Amino acid sequence: MWHWLKQNFLPVKFFYQTSTMLLPWLIFLFVILFSYGMIAGLFFAPADYQQGDGFRIMYVHVPSCFLAMGIYFVMAVSAFLTLVFRIKIAAICMSCSAPIGAWFTFLALVTGSIWGKPMWGTWWIWDARLTSVLILLFLYLGFIALQSVIYSTRARERAGALIALVGAINLPIIHYSVIWWNTLHQGPSISKFATPSIAPAMLYPLLAMIAAFFIFYFIILFIRMQNKILRAI
Repeated sequence: MWHWLKQNFLPVKFFYQTSTMLLPWLIFLFVILFSYGMIAGLFFAPADYQQGDGFRIMYVHVPSCFLAMGIYFVMAVSAFLTLVFRIKIAAICMSCSAPIGAWFTFLALVTGSIWGKPMWGTWWIWDARLTSVLILLFLYLGFIALQSVIYSTRARERAGALIALVGAINLPIIHYSVIWWNTLHQGPSISKFATPSIAPAMLYPLLAMIAAFFIFYFIILFIRMQNKILRAI
């Protein structure tokens, strides 16, 4: 009995209480970072010497890309905890993260196409980075579809966890695609923190937007998980 409580009830109760306490602070921090990132990025960052003001879409595109991969990583970790330790709150996190990740992956693809049209002269090309992100979207959609057709809770959690773990192989492919293959997509810019290939006036608002997007994800995730817990009671 204690083992069951430790795996299911206690983590759920702790999560509900902790997330309720954190939500107001997360919302406050999101508003601050998002406001700074948008205002500084749209109005104070200098125009790019090649792209002009068209580069400013990166303040939505780049955070969306980070989130697309970051959320799937959260799902993969949750999947491992679900399969190995059968922690109920991990399974809830995994299922609630998938729709959020799918939307941000879709947003990354759309904004990337809008950005790519004037830069590359085309809305879409089967570039290694673009193709691997499209596969990531299909993985999200496949996970969501599988969750909707399996009625057994345990079978649904196990099947979803397997998809999440197998699909995690795509994450390093997305990250290193611009290094491993000759692609149209530009190489790493902000990941080289020692010598970033971007001016500080552009970099700091971008980092603020990335942080704001991640905080927004956790806000939506906590709300979705709380709702799912309440429905299950």
